[in-house]
Amino acid sequence: MRPSVRKSVYAGIAGLSLAGTVAACAPSAGDSSPAPAASGSSTTGSTSPSGASTPAAGGSGYKDGTYSADGTYVSPNGTETVGVELTLASGTVTDVQITQHPSNPNTRKFQGEFAGGIAGQVVGRNIDELNVSKVAGSSLTSGGFNQAVEQIKSEAR
Repeated sequence: MRPSVRKSVYAGIAGLSLAGTVAACAPSAGDSSPAPAASGSSTTGSTSPSGASTPAAGGSGYKDGTYSADGTYVSPNGTETVGVELTLASGTVTDVQITQHPSNPNTRKFQGEFAGGIAGQVVGRNIDELNVSKVAGSSLTSGGFNQAVEQIKSEAR
């Protein structure tokens, strides 16, 4: 095979490989599977309700109130933590606040983007329906968010 043809074949194979990798990493429209937990990840902090907590109407099984928890996830820079505060009314999220705990500028950037876009994904939804995979370009932070939501669900019952 001539060198120029060989280079073209290698370039084509590399391009197809890259396209396949990108396609495999992209979430599908109906993807509702939970973000995989990183091995060795652990829960940090504690879940704590604040404000008035009363039984929820409509049989949602969750007490109304504001709850907070920290979730962890693994990034290329190591284990990261994100703080989540959810306000529930009848099992529906009425407010969400994110507390950023960045360990480096890259984490600060992605947690900031996540914090700016999460309200549009979760406010007005039932807490049992929450399972975010990518928010405003940040896909890893969602793992910590989902972990914190599970802690909050446990505490709010």
